[in-house]
Amino acid sequence: MTKSLMWLASYPKSGNTWMRAFLANYIFNLAEPVPVNQLSRLGIGDANTLAHRRVAGGRFDPTNPREMVKVRRKMLDTIDSNGADLNLIKTHNQNTKAFGTELVPRHQTKGAIHIIRDPRDMAISYASHHGMTLDETVHRLGHPENATKGNEYNVHQFLGTWSDHVRSWARARGFSVRTVRYEDMLTDAQKVFGDMVNFLDLGFDQARLDKSIDFSSFDRMKAQEQKSGFVENSDNQEAFFRSGTAGQWKDQLTADHISKIETDHERVMRQYGYLD
Repeated sequence: MTKSLMWLASYPKSGNTWMRAFLANYIFNLAEPVPVNQLSRLGIGDANTLAHRRVAGGRFDPTNPREMVKVRRKMLDTIDSNGADLNLIKTHNQNTKAFGTELVPRHQTKGAIHIIRDPRDMAISYASHHGMTLDETVHRLGHPENATKGNEYNVHQFLGTWSDHVRSWARARGFSVRTVRYEDMLTDAQKVFGDMVNFLDLGFDQARLDKSIDFSSFDRMKAQEQKSGFVENSDNQEAFFRSGTAGQWKDQLTADHISKIETDHERVMRQYGYLD
């Protein structure tokens, strides 16, 4: 039985796109940066409506989570049986069961890169991307049934609370997981991305690592979006690549927002160094 699925897992707006951009540049090793609008060449996202529709072979309703879970099973079987040693899949789903079915089937999963971000910063980007108020966003991060609803582009995704999402991946059984903090990607890119190269057994090369870090930098990707747009941006904001920094919550969140996030997620935030 094959085990080829390698998940790039995160709560939305936590650095998944940056990780994919780095890996795409390292794996393809081109003379120019991989265009941000071609990151899907690296691997499919598990929320892609078109991919589900192709596997369904007929009518498919992306807004129906029960139907999605049934078709998802077929889609992952198709990917896992394609003969590749490694299939990278982006996901924002929690590592859990939905309607009795594993969203992340252990018998097909080789491993996961799990990216987390300070939920106080992540909340700001999440609100912007989804066109929500910060009040609604902070509430959703602490709600166990938080989900993104399906549409013509993406199917229903099961997020849950930020804390439950983090735990579900960090404590996964049956496959290896590397948890990476977005903040460490910012402050020690050489170590973090070098570790990812070794974890995926891509063959470590220092010059290639340096180039890939440069090609996937925030400024490079922002410039690409300004020139050509970005297919993963939403209609709710002007740009997907907004600030690429850490600590913006100190100036943009109210005391009530900060208090609720820190109360809802105190244990996990403390575990990962987000609270003293």
